[in-house]
Amino acid sequence: MPLLEVVQTRQISASIRLTDSTATQVDQYAAFIRACADDVVEQALAYVFSKDRDFQDFLKTPEARKVTSTLRIRKVPAAEASEPTAQKPLPTSVAAPVAQAKSA
Repeated sequence: MPLLEVVQTRQISASIRLTDSTATQVDQYAAFIRACADDVVEQALAYVFSKDRDFQDFLKTPEARKVTSTLRIRKVPAAEASEPTAQKPLPTSVAAPVAQAKSA
């Protein structure tokens, strides 16, 4: 059994709009779990995607592979993309299983 497992992930940058109250709660939750707001949003979306049974059923259909992307993805310069980013793990009571889904 290996002592260390290295998992490479591809990250994208996206801007989102939130209501004032939701943005405040994201910041509050990030402070509560001692993480950054990006991690809160990432884990919250992963949690919702993994728990929504209707969505999981949809992912099994051919229609799911034909979805037109509405996200505008900025390409990161190669030097910046190759730098590894250290992510602080979330407490196990907060961490959600990460479903293989398109990131926002």
